[in-house]
Amino acid sequence: MFFEDLPLSEDILDALYDMHFEECTPVQERCIPPLLEGRDVIGIAQTGTGKTAAYLLPLLTLLEREEHPQDAVNILVMAPTRELARQIDQALEGFGYYMQPRGVAIYGGNDGIRYEAERRALSNGADIVIATPGRLLTHIDLGTLNLSRTTHLVLDEADRMLDMGFADDILRIVAQMPPKEQRQTILFSATMPDKINQLAKTIMNKPVEVRIAVSKPAEKIAQSVYLCREADKDYILRSIMEEKKPQRAILFASKKTKAKELHILLKRAGFNVEAMHSDLEQHEREQVMLRFKAGHTHILAATDIVSRGIDIDDVEMVFNYDCPRDPEDYVHRIGRTARAGKAGSAITLVGERDMPLLQKIERLLEEKVPRAKLPDGLRAPSSDDIAHIQNSRQGRNGSKGRRNKSRRGGSGRRGHNSRGRRTFRKDKNSSGEKTNGNKPKPIE
Repeated sequence: MFFEDLPLSEDILDALYDMHFEECTPVQERCIPPLLEGRDVIGIAQTGTGKTAAYLLPLLTLLEREEHPQDAVNILVMAPTRELARQIDQALEGFGYYMQPRGVAIYGGNDGIRYEAERRALSNGADIVIATPGRLLTHIDLGTLNLSRTTHLVLDEADRMLDMGFADDILRIVAQMPPKEQRQTILFSATMPDKINQLAKTIMNKPVEVRIAVSKPAEKIAQSVYLCREADKDYILRSIMEEKKPQRAILFASKKTKAKELHILLKRAGFNVEAMHSDLEQHEREQVMLRFKAGHTHILAATDIVSRGIDIDDVEMVFNYDCPRDPEDYVHRIGRTARAGKAGSAITLVGERDMPLLQKIERLLEEKVPRAKLPDGLRAPSSDDIAHIQNSRQGRNGSKGRRNKSRRGGSGRRGHNSRGRRTFRKDKNSSGEKTNGNKPKPIE
């Protein structure tokens, strides 16, 4: 389906034309129509499927068509991290170029000047507020944000917000808004666990549910794992980087200490690399991401802080130094590559202690990830190596449990227009199917 087949605002269609976006992704095709009807929608879709446009395009259209108070916050978009909030704000600037909606992005990690700018913007009302839960509550508690007339609510990456402990915060924020029958609520999540179901029942009104390829990596990601010993991981990492020479790659580590170590390791080996983790100040994170997106940095050694919601084009490779503890995080990590129909590779190092985690990942994927050949001179861990690691872990857990017990003492849109937008080509082939010449990338 083409965007011109949907009853979107003419201003929105002009912006999409200028951005060379013509064809909808599946999640956009299925979510935009009910949202334009004012229905509540639950979208179950992984990152990279175009969900940001799936809710921003219809909401901007509704904003243009409906009458809204100028001194109120009309649309609230909540996101789990400041990085995702900033990305949504940037998307809003593109999609709303000809509309110029009054958008305000508010999130933590900023100085007093930023906070004062937020306060002034909110006091004048806003068409769209994009925010993290914590910062929202700060403004609510200080009386600088009034949500009593907010008629549209979006929860982006709701599962992650709940995983980060924002469940009570979300309910407190929603309690400040009109009842669910008097507002439109949109929830996007990569998964649909019981806690998301419960949240949807509490805050949504007869939602339409759209499921798109839940928890499955993009088909064009070439996945591989190296079964190796923990002690060999650094050597394998350097060998692969020297062989592949990636111009844009993300190297994931489960801990920020390891991300820092890998940054130093690759820097000393002559690679163009920077680190991204929670110890960096907000302005430092922004500068790191800007250099990486611009291609000034080739490798980003990062924690899962960039595994979700961060839109970075042309990432060639994702490298997992270790397996994430949650198999869903594996899908989110490797989803940074092969976006918008492009190809990419995902390489994972699996040491002795990662074997059980690999099994969980393969159960989720419902397939075995191809094994890569180790560099000459290296061997995979033996069953004895794996058993030794597992027994050592059990021993530590057991002794820790006994010590704790002892302490406690108990048990335990066509034609030319004024802006020159022309008709999109919609020729048909011999079978009657639509074709579109050189097909542009779908909107992210």
